[in-house]
Amino acid sequence: MFRASHISSVQSSIASAAVAWFSKHGRDLPWRATRDPYRIWVSEIMLQQTQVATVIPYYDRFLERFPDVKSLAEAPEDEVFRYWAGLGYYRRARQLHSAAKTIIERHAGKFPKDIASMLSLPGIGRYTASAILSFAYDLNHGIVEANTQRLYARLLYWKEPLQTTKSQNALWEFAEGLVPDKGKGSGQINQAVMEIGSQICTPNQPQCDRCPLVPFCPTSAKGHFDRVPAPKPPKLITELREAALFIKKEGRWLMRRCQVGERWAGLWDFPRFDITGRESESGLRRFLADAVLDRFQQSIEVEECVHSLKHAVTRYRITLDCYDAKIQKQRKAKTADADHEGDIQWCDLERMEELALSSSGKRVLRWLKKRTQSANE
Repeated sequence: MFRASHISSVQSSIASAAVAWFSKHGRDLPWRATRDPYRIWVSEIMLQQTQVATVIPYYDRFLERFPDVKSLAEAPEDEVFRYWAGLGYYRRARQLHSAAKTIIERHAGKFPKDIASMLSLPGIGRYTASAILSFAYDLNHGIVEANTQRLYARLLYWKEPLQTTKSQNALWEFAEGLVPDKGKGSGQINQAVMEIGSQICTPNQPQCDRCPLVPFCPTSAKGHFDRVPAPKPPKLITELREAALFIKKEGRWLMRRCQVGERWAGLWDFPRFDITGRESESGLRRFLADAVLDRFQQSIEVEECVHSLKHAVTRYRITLDCYDAKIQKQRKAKTADADHEGDIQWCDLERMEELALSSSGKRVLRWLKKRTQSANE
């Protein structure tokens, strides 16, 4: 491992080599062509746990509808969700919307330029705050995220797990030492190391023959890419089975908005229930009918399962079975909580298209549309 004094002496050389490489090989991405902190912020939130190729069309579409922080702050939450739908991790969209309101209310619509104020905004942590301040204002803040922490660990020959406080402190210290104390250049340096981490210093097969930082990399010299950084512990996957219900009345289906504390809070979905471990089909149908009566005060008869799909959410792998359901008695649908009456709607297919649906809800809707069209032909 490098000694601290040796790190300090080579960090400016690492930064220079990274920037020289980036000037020739960096990708032309839309958020790199702006110094607008709002646009940079939107890109950084969208890029969390989402690939660049997936983000680009969402980024363009989102900014066309919400070109500045004021338009985002003034938009209804449902509409923000609708433009976010498909990116997943919807808490990001809610926090983005909340932070936009905070910027309008507390900062007169302008992004703050100090890290303490930036960190006070909903959904903005140390990396995102540092990235915005660096890319938009060229302030001297280093950055540590998934790609750069792998790169830094290899430059440091840091063999300990990266998730520990000790490791994070060491990586942030290294990152801060790469950017100049005064003057400009931090934005370009940070973009360069992020690009090298993403495109060159990959997890399993780093392209050392193309890497401008090989002269400074003890991990490359030793060939210990299987040890540095330390492998992550395996993710535990939980298998779930859920049921979605097609409760239809006069050409419209019952839809509900997911509540705070639920998965996809704020988004719309078909009535859905956890049926993990329920094997008896007759018992399952009785359970679903009772659950609908309890939640929506609707008496239904659950019919056959007409469609199934699989999807994953964080550490859950879900089998979703979709059932037709017939109303036994005509009643007004409502929730058990009178405060949430607006979170229940009877929707035709056209209206469903306008709702901010979860990704799996969109898949179910596509299937339902095809089924309905085929039945009408």
